[in-house]
Amino acid sequence: MVGLVSSAACSAEGPGTGGENAGSSAAVPVVGSSSAGSTSSAATGSTTPVIPPPYVDHVEWVRTAVGPSLQIHPTVAGRRTENPDGADIAWAEVLRLEPDADTPGMRAQFDCHWDFARAVEPDKPSWNIEPSRPVVTDQVMIQTRCNPGAPEE
Repeated sequence: MVGLVSSAACSAEGPGTGGENAGSSAAVPVVGSSSAGSTSSAATGSTTPVIPPPYVDHVEWVRTAVGPSLQIHPTVAGRRTENPDGADIAWAEVLRLEPDADTPGMRAQFDCHWDFARAVEPDKPSWNIEPSRPVVTDQVMIQTRCNPGAPEE
């Protein structure tokens, strides 16, 4: 089954942020069949939306109080998909755009944003990850809201 999800309310990015579909009402295809990797709930008959990539629109380095920060600007699909391989696909997109991001601490921060920040603040303009943050356990990563070692930038 293929459906459409309107992106009119899916992006908080405004003009000049480089976000795709900013301020538009373009539709994003949703694949909802189990053969496309989505899951179904027998109790509710609902499907989990598996929206195809790309999941990252662009990345940019900025200077912050904690040092360099890589701002990852997700696409509408990246904000909304429930693709079980989505984090790996999106991280590969980040690395194609910025190979220097390939460190364990940066990947852990990204995974935390993918797993939790998308749910808590789905329209956040960017997910910011910093190479200066320490590598920590998953529990500490969650307790610090994906920002171990210093406040969010």
